[in-house]
Amino acid sequence: MSEPAEKAAKAAKAAKAEKAQKLDASDELAGKRAEFVLDDVVYLDGNSLGALPAAVPGQVEDVVRRQWGELRIRSWTEGGWWTAPERIGDRIAPLVGAAAGQIVVGDSTSVNVFKALVGAVRLARLTDRGGPGRERDEIVVDATTFPTDGYLAASAARMTGCTLRPVAPSDVPGALGERTAAVLLNHVDYRTGRLHDLPSLTAAVHAAGALVVWDLCHSAGALPVGLDEHGVDLAVGCTYKYLNGGPGSPAFLYVRAGLQDRFDSPLPGWNSHAEPFGMRADYAPAEGAVRGRVGTPDILSMLALEAALGVWDGVSVDAVRAKSLALTDFFLECVGEYVPEGRVECVTPRAHAERGSQIALRCPDAGEVMRRLIERGVVGDFRQPDVLRFGFTPLYVGFAEVERAARVLAETLAETPA
Repeated sequence: MSEPAEKAAKAAKAAKAEKAQKLDASDELAGKRAEFVLDDVVYLDGNSLGALPAAVPGQVEDVVRRQWGELRIRSWTEGGWWTAPERIGDRIAPLVGAAAGQIVVGDSTSVNVFKALVGAVRLARLTDRGGPGRERDEIVVDATTFPTDGYLAASAARMTGCTLRPVAPSDVPGALGERTAAVLLNHVDYRTGRLHDLPSLTAAVHAAGALVVWDLCHSAGALPVGLDEHGVDLAVGCTYKYLNGGPGSPAFLYVRAGLQDRFDSPLPGWNSHAEPFGMRADYAPAEGAVRGRVGTPDILSMLALEAALGVWDGVSVDAVRAKSLALTDFFLECVGEYVPEGRVECVTPRAHAERGSQIALRCPDAGEVMRRLIERGVVGDFRQPDVLRFGFTPLYVGFAEVERAARVLAETLAETPA
């Protein structure tokens, strides 16, 4: 690099660093960072596993030592264990735009996807507008979905006698018809960070007389969802990403209030029985969101999640979304300034209306680049075959960290053969 070019590069980095300081100084969410256990690593992998909220270790110790150790079985009543799935569901509800009484927490995302999708097919057949002889027998699934969702959709199709039809989200409206029973879609694409149009796609599914199931794993806690506002039928989401619930923390299931009395779960269990301690041979479903329960909830993870959700006190999802867009905009700005043109390709949409809370960059040596980034204290992740993913959690990521990440990325790319 020539001396003038080197001076220009240094000046550009100084300008970006100064801008980052100003942005951090005016950040209304900056104080939330102190509520997490963090170090000097730039952690941009919250879209895989959120950072540890500082209140969680103490809560877990209390659950283990006092509630389990001293109260023992009395904790199911005295400690509130039995009502935890609905109580914590009500805590998550405002973060995804839902009224209380529609979300139950428990099981994995995969199990909840299966429950929701089979339940959606059964609901669609109960209300089939096609008339006798026109039973709905097709499930439409996001062709770009996370693999497990695809596997589960195929299993649900076999179980319900449906044909599975993979379709790109943008092509869903044209693929719907009188045979469509249910549609399974991702709100945010896990590879690219593309945000799909939940309101218009939900409306299109309903216009065809079908039901929609949304996977919110990459949007819950990162941006407004509006489940009630947009009439979503069923939705599932994990809690260990932007909700920071911990590794393997239980997922959630949303069933719209107007559907709950007809929701027929393919996994009925004693916890969802109208008389769970009656131990009756015949199954009678409970009322409300409780129908989404199956077996005994994972109390240790459940109550760790409840403690983790305390970081949302006093926080609006709109403020989180505004900061998310500002962080990702600034990252792209810094990458554009620091990284030579053509070295990486951004596959995340630039338009705010089409962007989640991550940036995905494509480069041929992505796996090696990410390995070196992590060694230098910038943690993102790698997705086959050539994608670098950077997730931005607004509650604990700052603008100076974003500038540092882009700078280290540029340095790493300069040292790594393309």
